[in-house]
Amino acid sequence: MRRMSRRSWVMGAAGTVAAMMTAGDAVAARRPSPRPYRGSRADAGEMRGVWIATVANLDWPSAPGLTAAAQKAELIAHLDRAVALRLNAVVLQVRPSADALWPSSYEPWAQCLTGVQGKDPGWDPLGTAVTEAHARGLELHAWFNPYRVANHTDPARLVATHPARLHPDWVLPYGGKLYYNPGLPEVRAFVQDAMLDAVSRYAVDAVHWDDYFYPYPVAGQTFDDDAAFEAHGGDFTDRAAWRRDNTDRLVRETAARIKEVRSGVRFGISPFAVWRNASTDPLGSDTAAGVQTYDDLHADTRTWVKEGWIDYICPQIYWNIGYAAADYAKLLSWWAGTVRGTGVGLYVGEALYKAGDPAQPAAWQDPAELSRHLDLAADHPEAGGHVYFSATQVKTDPVGAMARVVADHYQARARAPR
Repeated sequence: MRRMSRRSWVMGAAGTVAAMMTAGDAVAARRPSPRPYRGSRADAGEMRGVWIATVANLDWPSAPGLTAAAQKAELIAHLDRAVALRLNAVVLQVRPSADALWPSSYEPWAQCLTGVQGKDPGWDPLGTAVTEAHARGLELHAWFNPYRVANHTDPARLVATHPARLHPDWVLPYGGKLYYNPGLPEVRAFVQDAMLDAVSRYAVDAVHWDDYFYPYPVAGQTFDDDAAFEAHGGDFTDRAAWRRDNTDRLVRETAARIKEVRSGVRFGISPFAVWRNASTDPLGSDTAAGVQTYDDLHADTRTWVKEGWIDYICPQIYWNIGYAAADYAKLLSWWAGTVRGTGVGLYVGEALYKAGDPAQPAAWQDPAELSRHLDLAADHPEAGGHVYFSATQVKTDPVGAMARVVADHYQARARAPR
């Protein structure tokens, strides 16, 4: 979901749930209660989620090769912590790199579990996660990455039965990684089948995608989909438009198939937060971002909302209030206006991982920065809640930013939106 370069993954001092709650209560005692959310949010519910990343063992399991009992204990600890902090949803990465955290009919067992791709971990992580989350009153959003195959470019390092090895023509290397080629109709059908296998087996509450569609641009490198464009480009003269159409098709088709497989399962996407800068398109946001999803990732996120193809959008507004190139406040307002009247839910992706990181701007050294994000959201009734990246920082909370959010805004439990 998040590019590995987005942070160094060096953690601050560890903290316990009790410590976070105690610190949060002390903060609450020192300042007035924040403004309550307005509009219909009380009736609609409020998203309070946390991402649990499994790619490269970022959040869970803490290391590959732990026993099944140890893996389960760590997972349960994440769920219990979410309950203690009065969250109501976990977004668990279940298909990190074209491998699976359940006994998939299409793809091998995930390498993050045992350290060996394709090796049975001796238990069913996704099935257990669904059962245990629901037992605690938590929603379980199953987080999939459609096209990433590996964080390297050597197919021989994949298990011999991996679909990418059985169909080498499906795969392209780019930027030091392997990707399924989104321009191939057979790839689009396969990745849908692979993801929907989980939906058919488990009572997940939502299918959740992150920000990877076509890969983020890498200077000096070309995503070599010439052959696919020639074979499947049809009447498109603009390759970028063809690529966006491929992504649109994946979104539309998946949305329709989710409803066929299991009624009531929602479909949400968490994109990079800048659709287009206003300097590029007057419909865009007042930003000067170096990446625009429409142009660079070939992901027309605004259209997905306007057409109602998805149930919720969770833009990763991973900047502080007042940040010059991409101001949190301006992006929040832009997204609120974008979803207004569409019926698509808006939940804000929050960069908890930046709080207290010395490499980040001064605003992120202030434990109250994230709490101010929720204060701003109170002025936008379209904003139906927040999701925090990620579970490790929810646990360690180096400067108490999460504890501050809980004390200021999560003084009682709330149900998730439906």
